[in-house]
Amino acid sequence: MDNQNKNLILAVVLSALVLGVWTYFFPPTEDTTTAPSQPVAEQSASPEATDIAPKTAADSTGAPVDTETMSQAASAQSQSAARIEIDTPAVEGSISTLGGRFDDLSLKKYKETLAEDSPDVRLLSPISGDTGNSTLPYYVVYGWLPAGGLPGDQVPGPNTVWTQVGNGKLTPDTPVTLQWNNGHGLTFQREISVDDKYLFTIKQSVQNGTDAAVKLAPYGIIARHGIPQERRVYVLHEGLVAMDDGNLEEIKYKNITKLDNKGAEGQAEIKQVQDAGWTGFTDKYWQTVLAPISGPFTSVVKYSGEKSDIYQTETRLPVIDVAPGAKGDAQTHLFAGAKEWETLRDYQDNVPIPKFVDSLDWGWFYFLTKPMFRLLHFLHGAIGNMGWAIIALTFIIKLIVFPLARKSYISMARMKELQPEMEKMKEAAGDDRQKMQQGMMELYKKHKVNPAAGCLPLLIQIPIFFSLYKVIYVTIELYHAPWIGWIHDLSAPDPTSILNLFGLLPFAAPDPGSPLFILSLGILPILLGVSMWFQQRLNPAPTDKTQAMIFAWMPWVFMFMLGSFASGLVLYWITNNTITFLQQYTIMSMHGKRPDLFGNIKESFQRKKPAEEKK
Repeated sequence: MDNQNKNLILAVVLSALVLGVWTYFFPPTEDTTTAPSQPVAEQSASPEATDIAPKTAADSTGAPVDTETMSQAASAQSQSAARIEIDTPAVEGSISTLGGRFDDLSLKKYKETLAEDSPDVRLLSPISGDTGNSTLPYYVVYGWLPAGGLPGDQVPGPNTVWTQVGNGKLTPDTPVTLQWNNGHGLTFQREISVDDKYLFTIKQSVQNGTDAAVKLAPYGIIARHGIPQERRVYVLHEGLVAMDDGNLEEIKYKNITKLDNKGAEGQAEIKQVQDAGWTGFTDKYWQTVLAPISGPFTSVVKYSGEKSDIYQTETRLPVIDVAPGAKGDAQTHLFAGAKEWETLRDYQDNVPIPKFVDSLDWGWFYFLTKPMFRLLHFLHGAIGNMGWAIIALTFIIKLIVFPLARKSYISMARMKELQPEMEKMKEAAGDDRQKMQQGMMELYKKHKVNPAAGCLPLLIQIPIFFSLYKVIYVTIELYHAPWIGWIHDLSAPDPTSILNLFGLLPFAAPDPGSPLFILSLGILPILLGVSMWFQQRLNPAPTDKTQAMIFAWMPWVFMFMLGSFASGLVLYWITNNTITFLQQYTIMSMHGKRPDLFGNIKESFQRKKPAEEKK
């Protein structure tokens, strides 16, 4: 493998990686939203049954109720239902007394945009627009399932109207209690508390005032109508995230729609969790998760179908037997907030919620991503600026892999020494490929050169740098984090544009939806293309025309491809390219092969004469 072919292979591999990152999955068209299936009476075949599944709402005759009609009824009721205010240092919103739904929650620490009047990021939203919100419905509801012959209308469900015991809002210092009496001797209570971040604790209880034992089972549901409109990318998981007895499961939204049909359950996946676990939906920076205190419980994820387009995940706890005059209860946690690494780790260690930090998308190379994640957080805390922390992290990683890089550069230098002899051999062999290969092998053996020695170290570095890319992409600390000057949000593309001379001309840059947006390159993407171009100039252009054309276009293709990427990612690529350039230049110079940088630059601008091309 000569130096040119080695470089071509490396270029193809790196191009494939970036193209994979660039592959986007677009959300489906927004449809009319409907309420999730309402849990109703289910007669247990066995009084000891522990798996009671919420099913489609049914009337007294057992005929299914149209889910869209049920959604409209729930929307109408929610307009008049009372609300209980939520106010903590991290979140604000309200709980609807209709079903005791968590359907109005915003994150105080995070704004939708950088504008001064920007609203807080909205996480949970109701079915109706009664809170002034126009986003797709996304909410959490708790209830009880009947068993052992208990009628379905005697247990609270998603559309039960609860009454607050006392008054006041939900804060870290003041929990609230909801109550509902079924009129047949059963009194249900729901005690809700919250900490100063994103963790709610829900204790459901039932007091049996009848003269007979009752059987019923508590459940929790997260329902999401449709998929968020933000672009989703291949490098990041969005959809179901669940932990079942130590086993992490991730299902993308598009794959939830392809689950097997489970009859009355619809398209669903049902798992039995014996010891501990949790389940929920995750976005890039936010997530909502149900976490029972302990097992066993049943974990369910299902899809309602294209008409209503509802994604739903559930935790169904075992049936409990409540004797006359006795009280039965169950306690679960609800996480609804930002995926802050330190916060998730604290909940994992101290609540505890097992392996909760794994709700972050660590990727395939998690054994590399996790330590890099911790190092980036340490650097951010020490430096106080995420942009400089990214640069520092890139320097540290490049220092760690320097021995591999050094081997690669030395091998490249030795291969370059053999280049004149290889060219003579090509001319002598002509079209005889076998003779050429034999001659090259003898040449490598004579000079003790391994042609793979230059490729292997670079290939080993690929998962390392891909993991670093992953860390920078998913960490929430980049969200609206400034770096220097014009970069006020490292999670957003460079806001400057070459089309208005970076703000010097009196008109705005094209919007992302404009056909001209792809040409609206900012300062950082242009620096990225220039850094790649300079890195290429360390070596003369390949003699093969195809290879030369690929290498000539590659920096500018990458520049346009990465132009709309987050500024933090582009900053990483620029830093990586700059360090690689300095390393390669220094090592080649130390081995007596100082690159003719200016000569190579000059040569790249010169066009060969037709006579020269014919020779």
